[in-house]
Amino acid sequence: MNWRLKIRHVTGYKYAGPVSASYNEARLTPLTLPWQTTLFSQVEVTPGATTYRYHDYWATQVTAFDLHRPHQQLRVVSSSLVEVTPPPAPAFFLGWANLDTDAVVDAHAEFLASSRLTAVAPELVEQVWSAAGSSDPTESAEAVSHWVREQVAYVPGSTGVQTSAQEAWDLRKGVCQDIAHLTVGLLRARGIPARYVSGYLHPKVEAEVGETVAGQSHAWVEWWAGEWTGFDPTNGVAVGPRHVVVARGRDYDDVPPLRGVYHGAPSKHLGVTVEITRLA
Repeated sequence: MNWRLKIRHVTGYKYAGPVSASYNEARLTPLTLPWQTTLFSQVEVTPGATTYRYHDYWATQVTAFDLHRPHQQLRVVSSSLVEVTPPPAPAFFLGWANLDTDAVVDAHAEFLASSRLTAVAPELVEQVWSAAGSSDPTESAEAVSHWVREQVAYVPGSTGVQTSAQEAWDLRKGVCQDIAHLTVGLLRARGIPARYVSGYLHPKVEAEVGETVAGQSHAWVEWWAGEWTGFDPTNGVAVGPRHVVVARGRDYDDVPPLRGVYHGAPSKHLGVTVEITRLA
């Protein structure tokens, strides 16, 4: 079943004093994919600024803008209309021996290497794969995703954007970002290419058409075992029409919704508001 979703995402910063210049990048525009079509997208900036768009190394659409006049607040509003269908089920699967070839390792090297946010201790890798591993990489990847969900409690506000996968594991709690980082790190440690995905999730499985709800900026994973497969370890479900892909990368540092540098007084995040309306 197709879902047509209207998304409004508001974010930004408030400064303690005048800021004379800022240089910013927003990753807030949903991608167009074989199962996801962005019908409309717009990023508005206050104070007004000229924006330009480009696709970064990871194929994410970036809206960049500079401000060169004094301002004490930056407000960014992204509006999108997206139609999503359930992604097709993978039709081709590789076994462990096929994953461990030079061709696969070379082609997916960036999604096999650990990073500061995804690195996990060897003893944790051994513990997880002893409990969840199987003779099939795809079944193993899903089992590891469920294992992480069972072991790490979803607790909003318990971690920050720079919390690592190992730190979240030590706490046994985190948010979707931490659960995705931990899952990615465990899959890579066993030789399964995995990438971090950011986007939106409509929170209601049986959402009514026309109802506007408080949505979520969300994170999940995709692994490769012959084809890319999306899975949401925070909710323990395959990615479906409620998930809207905005960006992909090695970890959160490749996909932040808003990033920049500025000259001026200290800043405070305005917070994030996401509203999602199912239109069809």
